[in-house]
Amino acid sequence: MGGQQRIYKQRIASTQTLAKVFRAMEMIAASRIGAARRAATELGPYQKALTQAVAAVAIHTDLDHPLTRERVDTERVAVLVVASDRGMAGAYAATILRESERLISQLQERGKTPVVYTFGRRASAYFRFRSVPIQQSWEGESDSPTVQTARAIASELLGRFMDGDPVTGVGEVHLVYTRFKTVMTQVPEIRQMLPLTVVDAPQGDEERGVERGFQDDPDAAFPEYEFYPSPEGVLNELLPLYVESRIYNVLLQSAASELASRQRAMHTATDNAEELITKYTRLANSARQAEITQEITEIVGGADALVAG
Repeated sequence: MGGQQRIYKQRIASTQTLAKVFRAMEMIAASRIGAARRAATELGPYQKALTQAVAAVAIHTDLDHPLTRERVDTERVAVLVVASDRGMAGAYAATILRESERLISQLQERGKTPVVYTFGRRASAYFRFRSVPIQQSWEGESDSPTVQTARAIASELLGRFMDGDPVTGVGEVHLVYTRFKTVMTQVPEIRQMLPLTVVDAPQGDEERGVERGFQDDPDAAFPEYEFYPSPEGVLNELLPLYVESRIYNVLLQSAASELASRQRAMHTATDNAEELITKYTRLANSARQAEITQEITEIVGGADALVAG
């Protein structure tokens, strides 16, 4: 019985240590969600200004830009999968990887050749384990992405889309990521980033991006602009910036979603640890009571033996 008590006490001690770790991770994730949400929110005015500028150019000129032109010379399609660097975030990474597999299967059914890019160690490890070639991966910033990384990703994807060689270029660019709605709700999304689709738009529509298309609004009044050096030159500067800002927004949305998922997962793990501690404490007390009962029984039995002798 003494051995049982030691086993339960060891389990209680180890579970208490785990509970402290889980609670600390929950608090860290909770404290960082706010910063990730603020970063995504602060990017909103910049995206809104870019959207309005692109819409202004689009309605004042016949838009024919390489980023808006559908490519038919290649079947290669770039797929950027945005997952996490670490685990302990519930089903966050598993959901994204499942959605990416679904997208890849759909592309293959259409006769396309997916070219996989990954952001986050979980995504790269997943595809490497399944012997899926990875064109390029970015790791180490899933919960705190930087503008420099977003710019590097945008540069690579834009370069592939603008590459005229059908062997190395791509005809489409798709993103698989998690959109942050609330701390309790995050939604996996698949979005086609390139080619962009631009039509007329009401001014101030920051919610729909250029890649989703603008809706015609006959009541929307747009001022007259003069473009220098030319509308095409302005678009050459604006569209890459827009793509870069959208990718950065995707990374920020995914970071907030990862932190929210980790907070919930660690909260659940802490509750489970507390339940285990209560269970082991109850079992340890039962073992101690059984040991005491056995000792009393042995003492009484010995006393009866002495009296009988």
